[in-house]
Amino acid sequence: MNVTHPFFDADGDKLREECGIFGVIGARDAAAMTALGLHALQHRGQEACGIVSLDGREFYSHRGIGHVAQVFSDNGIFEQLPGPVASGHVRYSTTGGSGLRNIQPLFADLAAGGFSIAHNGNISNAMTLKHELVSKGSIFQSTSDTEVIIHLIATSRFHKLLDRFVDALRMIEGAYSLICMTPKRLIACRDPLGIRPLVMGRIGDAIVFASETVALDVVGADFIREVEPGEIVEVRTDGRITSHRPFGTTAARPCIFEHVYFSRPDSVMNGHSVYEVRRQIGAELAIESPVEADLVVPVPDSGVPAAIGYAQQSGIPFGLGIIRSHYVGRTFIQPSDGARNADVKRKHNANRALVAGKRIVLIDDSIVRGTTSLKIVQMMRDAGAAEVHMRVASPPTIHSCYYGVDTPERSKLLAARMNIAEMTKFIHADSLGFVSIDGLYRAVGEQQRNSGCPQHCDACFSGDYPTSLTDLTAREAGAEQLILPVGQLA
Repeated sequence: MNVTHPFFDADGDKLREECGIFGVIGARDAAAMTALGLHALQHRGQEACGIVSLDGREFYSHRGIGHVAQVFSDNGIFEQLPGPVASGHVRYSTTGGSGLRNIQPLFADLAAGGFSIAHNGNISNAMTLKHELVSKGSIFQSTSDTEVIIHLIATSRFHKLLDRFVDALRMIEGAYSLICMTPKRLIACRDPLGIRPLVMGRIGDAIVFASETVALDVVGADFIREVEPGEIVEVRTDGRITSHRPFGTTAARPCIFEHVYFSRPDSVMNGHSVYEVRRQIGAELAIESPVEADLVVPVPDSGVPAAIGYAQQSGIPFGLGIIRSHYVGRTFIQPSDGARNADVKRKHNANRALVAGKRIVLIDDSIVRGTTSLKIVQMMRDAGAAEVHMRVASPPTIHSCYYGVDTPERSKLLAARMNIAEMTKFIHADSLGFVSIDGLYRAVGEQQRNSGCPQHCDACFSGDYPTSLTDLTAREAGAEQLILPVGQLA
């Protein structure tokens, strides 16, 4: 299902969020505001981006491979994206692979008029649905799972567009936050479990939707609330706002890894400061996995808040024992295996004067394949560290994600293949510790994980998937009839 891109991460050793979405209706410079919002969400996807705007009659679009600042570098582009309504998308592909045809927002002319869609998440029965649609005559223009939604809307037998939209959503499983545009409205919604995030804000008379609150901050919008799990918010061009809840009420399961890594630390997620949650994870880690040491060193940048929490709780001094270069682009193409193996050294360098002779506690957000941890530990040893103890601000990542996160197949996850002792030996650390799943839940404000009905989606740690995984089940059963000759659909 997931496509690993070595030019983003030489080792495939970080979990990557699939994308971020932004939309606005009622703004004078909607496209320019959308580009600014996407820039704040760049961490959620660095492969490609796009914006679709609406002037009340026509839809306009501009899409490209690269960062927002590259694709929308010319102010003249915004003159070609007129209108008070716009939506945008930053992408790191999991389903469908890379390429211009998969860059969102996707657009189609339906019987009811133009329709665009920007999607954060992953449809876990997309292959099955696409097989059915193709057998009935549908012709797909991309290999993205998102296009399945468009075809389901187009083939629905309901008359009103909103009814067609709901009908389509009832047929899909998995995770989705969507921002859609029609000639008369902007529609924002989340899946019934609220696995992927979506927030709502206001700036003047304009209504804004975004994957994270930081995008509202950057454009100057005030936070109103989160779009609720299973909610469809319809904002018409005349300013009317209507909330629809066609799926009833279900216990929410928002992705807990948003708190660990995906979201920017200056965002607020599920009512909690992401920075404060990460700091508290570090404090929990210090309580659960103490060690005698001289210095707490974060693996920058994602390990910094947890390292601060660990240092504060343990009383061990915090120090920047690793300095990160901020001028190494994620789109750097490795020209050779030798350069690929030097990736960590290009991004990180040991602060030798600080770490030499000291017992070091390294704090990172997660261990995926373990290759980066191995190199970072060795870097500390080469810089003269007397001992290197690794502490991880998440439980062991044992299972793959099928909800919009680029995760290696399970056989390549270090924690799925090894126990703690074996992992410690593999990364050449003196000791290794992970925060417990209950410790993680305490950090996000819960007393503990409710095993009967977990408060979050934590399937990557627990294997407790909150939805059906139809395509995965079919592949594991060897259902060859679901394999379509259309590139990399998953």
